[in-house]
Amino acid sequence: MRLICGAAAAALLAGESAAQEATGATPLGRLVLGAGAEKVAIDTPQAVTVLEQEDIDREQPRTAGDLFDSVPGVQAGGSSRVTGETFNIRGIGNAEPASQSRVVVNVDGTPKFFEQYRTGTFFGDPALYKRVEVLRGPASSTLYGSGAIGGVINFTTKDAADFLAPGETGALRFSGDYASNGDGAGAGVIFATRPREGAEFLFALNRDTSGDIEDGDGATLPGTDFDRLSGLVKGTFRFGEVQDQALRLSYSRTEGDQEDTAVAQTGGPVGGFGTSDFESRDETAVVAYSHAGAGNPWLDLEVTLSWSDTEVVKDDFSAGMACAPGFTQVLCDNEAAYETVTLKAENTVAFGGGAWENYLTFGAQLSEQERTATSSVGAMSFHPEGTDTRAALYAQGEFIHESGLTLIPGLRLERIQQEPAETAPDGGQDESFTAVSPKIAALYEVNDRWSVFGSLARTERAPTLDELYSTQGSTPVRGAPGTFLSARQPSLALDPETATTAELGFAYAGRDVLAQGDSLEAKVTAFHNAIDDLIGTTPRATGPDPAPVPYFSNIDEARIWGAELEAAYDAERWFSRAAYSLVRSEDEATGETLTDTPADTLALTLGGRMPEHGLRYGWRGTWAADITTESDATSADGYVTHDLFLDWTPERGPLEGVTVNLAVENLTDASYRPNLQLDEAPGRSFKVALTRQFSW
Repeated sequence: MRLICGAAAAALLAGESAAQEATGATPLGRLVLGAGAEKVAIDTPQAVTVLEQEDIDREQPRTAGDLFDSVPGVQAGGSSRVTGETFNIRGIGNAEPASQSRVVVNVDGTPKFFEQYRTGTFFGDPALYKRVEVLRGPASSTLYGSGAIGGVINFTTKDAADFLAPGETGALRFSGDYASNGDGAGAGVIFATRPREGAEFLFALNRDTSGDIEDGDGATLPGTDFDRLSGLVKGTFRFGEVQDQALRLSYSRTEGDQEDTAVAQTGGPVGGFGTSDFESRDETAVVAYSHAGAGNPWLDLEVTLSWSDTEVVKDDFSAGMACAPGFTQVLCDNEAAYETVTLKAENTVAFGGGAWENYLTFGAQLSEQERTATSSVGAMSFHPEGTDTRAALYAQGEFIHESGLTLIPGLRLERIQQEPAETAPDGGQDESFTAVSPKIAALYEVNDRWSVFGSLARTERAPTLDELYSTQGSTPVRGAPGTFLSARQPSLALDPETATTAELGFAYAGRDVLAQGDSLEAKVTAFHNAIDDLIGTTPRATGPDPAPVPYFSNIDEARIWGAELEAAYDAERWFSRAAYSLVRSEDEATGETLTDTPADTLALTLGGRMPEHGLRYGWRGTWAADITTESDATSADGYVTHDLFLDWTPERGPLEGVTVNLAVENLTDASYRPNLQLDEAPGRSFKVALTRQFSW
């Protein structure tokens, strides 16, 4: 087992670059930092994908969702608008209210969450991040919170150590990029300094803009223009006799400004809701203390206090005459925000003897999230205000036998309290839930190349504020005078959703397969997820005076199953990557495919290298199959796209320190719509990014 001992974590604290040096040549050889004791991805008994800085730079992403084009089982839903994107993992997650609570998103360990009608869920600038980990399935609930039915996405911001080589005290990095589709341009600057041993600071500032982009038929995709400004300030202080303690402080902020943009940011025709001015702000602040306990196997402590605030302001609506209390309140000037404070303490101990090497990670987490929403005509009944308070205890063990067997049991107990604000509708009352998330995972190394693994995990997702306290008045039925749709009342009788997932898979890691020094790695995972008490909107009755119904109900049960393949070959002069995802689902009530189910996809990359010239080049093809779901909106025809890329990093001469990234996306200008998005996909775009670093 290629495992990094918790007691040896002091080596990691010598700088994040230590982790970079330990990463393998392929994605499956990279370290996974968020699944317990650090281990490489191929040795994790869970479907995990790690994206590093070079992957982020190569994608030149407009949004975070652009990063997942070659990650199996993960798709961006909603739209191509920068504030209209949602995440979907294995058929879990869409743009509807509360859906994103089934996918846990963290930035530097800070929980991020935003939900508003027809608005995306994550607004962070990809330029701030150096690493993204995707942990698929509910097994991650143990460490990251109950309700992670789809899985967890962890974003990590850049560090000064990423730009400072040993012995250097300062670095200045300039970057610029351009995309032909939308005439988008961006610029950034990073200053990293190490004024003394044990102290590092980073300052980063980015600005990018774009006009409306076009689809493959040359039609404009309205609402895709944006103006974004982001920044990051970070400091790291290491101390102790062997510098095994660290204090990290960071603050990041992303601001977006869109004028006359689509009200329905998650996609669809602009005409229905019209346009508005749209401002977004996302902030994250973290204070973290770690003690690696060099020489002490009982101490590997991390304590994190974090604050997150995400806010959206909409005004100057083109359909302003429709503003009125009730459903059309969505067309009134409004503000919505989520502010979250989280305290988390976690320790890992190493122990064992004889044939066993053991680690136990245990911790506690407290959080309070304040949800606010108001409009020019008062509180919004379909976006209730309130407070979500959570307290959790958890533990996860890793027991490793010298025979190659690894067992990973885990358990999380979480208490959730939902408290409506005074603006909540009549009938609002505090609701409390207890969520239990147990799991057991195992991996067995058959030999140096082959391993098999499996897991069984269960998690519970408590109803959100939106699901408990939303209301809606009775509305007339178009074309039927005197006929109304029933009003919707608070949903105070909801039970938590329960998801039980089984996974089974195998992995192969070979060296010197086709040539001396090459590597071939592959990981196949099959999964089955049974979801009980699925929460959804209650069907409304019709009639002259229909009786009101709860807004949400436990109305459904579902099964989601499928398989994923992630494979990579790497040699000195050429490489290839493959990512395949197959997801099937069934609504137990109707027998139909669930609305959130993604189409089968295959992403294949073939490329080469010229090390003597610092060149890396290649092609990526993406195939998606036809799919039919319960909803016409997420049924779509299949498609094929082709991308080209070339990276140049001269290692000597006057251009040393320069990196050039060239790409052509959607080379054939194909016209298509990813089935989880409501808009057509962007057409062909030529992209170029330049970076230049000066070090001393």
